[in-house]
Amino acid sequence: MKNNFLTIAGTTALIIAVLGLGSCTKDLNRFPTNSITANQAFSTPAGYKQALAKVYGAFALTSSNGPGASDLGGIDAGTSDFLRMYWNAQELSTGEAVCAWNDPGVPDFHNMNWNSSNVILMGLYSRLMYGVTVCNSFIRQCVPSVVAGHGISGKDAANIAEYSAEARFLRAYQYWALMDLFGNPPFVTDKDPIGTNFLPKQIGKDSLFTYIQSELLSIQTLLAAPHQNEYGRVDEAADWALLARLYLNAQAYTGAARYTDAITYSQKVINAGYSLMPVYQDLFLADNNLNNTEVIFPINYDGIYTQNYGGTTFLVNSSVGSDSAAAFGVPSGGWAGNRSTTGLTNLFPNPYGAPDHRALFYGNDATISSIADFTQGLTVGKFKNITATGALPPGAGTFCSVDFPLFRLAEQYLIYAEAVLRGGQGGDINTAVNYINLLRERAYGNNSGDITTNDLTLPFILDERGRELYWECFRRTDLIRFGDFTSGSYLWPWKGGVPSGTGAQSYRNLYPIPAADLQANSNLKQNSGY
Repeated sequence: MKNNFLTIAGTTALIIAVLGLGSCTKDLNRFPTNSITANQAFSTPAGYKQALAKVYGAFALTSSNGPGASDLGGIDAGTSDFLRMYWNAQELSTGEAVCAWNDPGVPDFHNMNWNSSNVILMGLYSRLMYGVTVCNSFIRQCVPSVVAGHGISGKDAANIAEYSAEARFLRAYQYWALMDLFGNPPFVTDKDPIGTNFLPKQIGKDSLFTYIQSELLSIQTLLAAPHQNEYGRVDEAADWALLARLYLNAQAYTGAARYTDAITYSQKVINAGYSLMPVYQDLFLADNNLNNTEVIFPINYDGIYTQNYGGTTFLVNSSVGSDSAAAFGVPSGGWAGNRSTTGLTNLFPNPYGAPDHRALFYGNDATISSIADFTQGLTVGKFKNITATGALPPGAGTFCSVDFPLFRLAEQYLIYAEAVLRGGQGGDINTAVNYINLLRERAYGNNSGDITTNDLTLPFILDERGRELYWECFRRTDLIRFGDFTSGSYLWPWKGGVPSGTGAQSYRNLYPIPAADLQANSNLKQNSGY
């Protein structure tokens, strides 16, 4: 068991009906019934803690009722997990990965021909909007007058105020993801009416950006100080990390650069006492929750207590066949789906790990002439359901115990360096080079991969982000920021469904609002091009 908070999220039937009140749109307003009332669920400090676990659990689980079940009415569990759907949208649409499966929606990402009926995009959008709904409902219960009405005061009330700030962060994160993916989603907060007759409106990317920024700035001091919260819960450093990421991409979102702010907030994280893990692969193993000095905020997974066919169970199993599954810690698994293209492996001097030990690839055939043939393309062994000693975690079979890092220190080094190169003020080019060399010295085991100020260019940063952050759900966003996602001059194998790659229409920098939500909510307008 990784920790008690994780267990609460995975094993308790957590008042889904209470937290599901006031769905964002009509078609998402279908949840399991539950006899627990809000007054019962939130009558004690322990009840608030359990409800908070459900807010976090919306990222790690498809349902509190176990694998194969879904909180989202009308949406299959297989397309309702956050990380699985997010990874597909962020990675399969780029040169970092292709998938051998012909499941509905999957080939659309390679082919860059997705539409508003894509089931994966619908599942991702619905999961994020559901998460916003859960956060809104929880935050409503944390209003001081409501807390006092339950007879809760003193330290317990102060804890609940901190829980509310954490929920506001998680809501801001989900709105950031919605903005990044879909541009202009429907907008609803805890201040809006509850009920199926309420149809939220869109407020535009600029206003949504301003809202996310204002929320993150206002909750900074309400969150626990860095390193002072339970593992797997948000603290102030996570807030700064999301601000740094938001500001790095601000020009793509709003047309206005915010690189100085990206430097400011990445530096705050860098100065908050985190350090790089000595061994890169240890960041992505089944015991990566132990003594992890680099990860700022993860999604917690446990192969016994938070079973789900998404998350890192999906990442590990989909990356290997049954013949090699045991070596990756899933002896009962191996789904033979995802592997790399040379768009990823060619970023490394040697894709088999030397001299850059971040190159965690296996196989004999790096090129892919047939996407349906899983034996073509190198296997990605970055995520493994084994411990740093090579042991299997408890209960190892199919489900995995690898926590997924949503934010880690390495990203902040890369944000700082890129923001300096893009003209942000308050940074220093020599400091930026030093941060990059810290990453490369871990990768190479010595200083043989160090760079100089002349080497630090924007194309180098894009490649270095690929080497450091691959398969961590960054690549689509990075390529859009660099103007390369749909470009006909920046190609990778099978981009646009062509073996050698081809450009795509620029409107595909955003995904479409799902057709089902447009039909349910007459206030919504589709993104241009769809």
